[in-house]
Amino acid sequence: MSKPLRVLSRDEVEKHNKDGDLWIVIDSAVYDLSKFAKLHPGGLAVLLDEDVAGQDATTVFYSLHRHEVLQKPQYARLVIGHIALEEPRIRPVGVGELSRVPYAESPWLNPSFHSPYYNDGHRALQKEFRAFVDTVITPDAQACEASGKNASPEVYKAMAEKKVNHMRLGPGKHLHGLTLMGGVKGEDYDYFHELIVTQELTRMGARGYATGLGSGVFLGLPPVMNYGAEPLRSRVIDEVLNGKKVMCLAITEAFAGSDVQGMKCRADKQEDGSWLINGHKKWISAGMWADYILLAAKTYGGDGPDGAVTAFLVDRSMGFETKAITTSYSKAAGTSYVTFDNVRVPADHVIGEEGHGLLIIFGNFNHERWYMCASMARGARGIIEECLLWSAQRRVFGKPLLAQAVVRNKLALMIAKAEAMQTWIEHLTFQMTRMDHRTQVKQLAGPISFCKMQFSLWEKELADHAVQIFGGRAVTATGMGRFIELANRTARFDAVLGGSEEVLGDLGVRQLIRYMPEDQKL
Repeated sequence: MSKPLRVLSRDEVEKHNKDGDLWIVIDSAVYDLSKFAKLHPGGLAVLLDEDVAGQDATTVFYSLHRHEVLQKPQYARLVIGHIALEEPRIRPVGVGELSRVPYAESPWLNPSFHSPYYNDGHRALQKEFRAFVDTVITPDAQACEASGKNASPEVYKAMAEKKVNHMRLGPGKHLHGLTLMGGVKGEDYDYFHELIVTQELTRMGARGYATGLGSGVFLGLPPVMNYGAEPLRSRVIDEVLNGKKVMCLAITEAFAGSDVQGMKCRADKQEDGSWLINGHKKWISAGMWADYILLAAKTYGGDGPDGAVTAFLVDRSMGFETKAITTSYSKAAGTSYVTFDNVRVPADHVIGEEGHGLLIIFGNFNHERWYMCASMARGARGIIEECLLWSAQRRVFGKPLLAQAVVRNKLALMIAKAEAMQTWIEHLTFQMTRMDHRTQVKQLAGPISFCKMQFSLWEKELADHAVQIFGGRAVTATGMGRFIELANRTARFDAVLGGSEEVLGDLGVRQLIRYMPEDQKL
């Protein structure tokens, strides 16, 4: 049974200022570090400093540690009392709450601002979904990001119960008849609801975990939903949406990245109608966790651009092998090298028509890149929030970092980009709500390509500014700057995922060339 907390004076705390008898004050709470001091990671000397031992160490503490440290049970137990007539001044953001830091949230979440895009249903979904992410997903995400493991079965189960995977697929008949978070009817769910879900998930600050957790859902499942044959289609949809099975998409090869038609993985049709698949896929996100792989393979016409491509759904029980690839950004993504060695696939596992694999795959690229843009726009907010808080509490040359004009300039550039990113993604999202899928493919391929290209360029700039603001802490995987370290490490990943910046920029220009007027001259 714990002892009752004591009401203490600062004079009394001041008497406990030596090795073996050491107290400090952090935000009005009194900590007895007498036994802990020799275990302190920074050494005993740090705690015996004249500005720490027996003193109010609030400013010193927050220049070295994140607030979450105080919430760990082993440190919370060190509290023996509080200073008389004083109340804590630091109030962490509660579960599901909005941040109070300027520009840390998208403008539409500011009660003083107005938006033509969001209604009460959107706001209700955002509120309930944020609380779900904070309580259920984020703790698991942080643990798995550190360990490099897949999401826990409990998270998959909870997401299935809350229909999270259903929502990640965007609007559609798969939602009809369902009541989603915030009381939103499945028939009313639109792309702005999906934008909210995507951006709220980004807040968990675990990029690799997020990729491993959901990439197969919104990348691999739509082709099966749209082109798969029954009863395979319904079975796989049920298993993936309800968290029973994990899925991934396998397109990229060592010699075929943005040049999708250059793939060498082959599928040869057998007399009984089945297919034998041979070849390799590389850098496949969630491949290590996958039960199913949606695969693209050459099916006739030889290697190179003349070979037609067919899509297949391959079950792990059919014999493909995965080997982990160590990337610079995260083991939790389950990035893998996949080998197919005479893997036999039944005829009913062909997705869509034979030879039409590229059309099926390309038809999903807009949605994939839109998702990436939505994530990057919200990720920018997270970087800004970290930098603003750090700049306010970190003191250099006797003043907060915010007193430095060069730091304020960096923050201004970062905020301007984040505001532009959110405005741009909302504009594209609005177009998606007004276009059918065929029109989206025709009209939005170029704009979304430009958006993804520019966002990844800005993301790297934001990460660079953040590293300069945090200094050495930004290249340390733990502690105060760990989220900036992760953001800097993953920014390069976004620059190539879903098509490199150069390829997407070129795609956008090639799209516009089709519409250049022949009857207009300078």
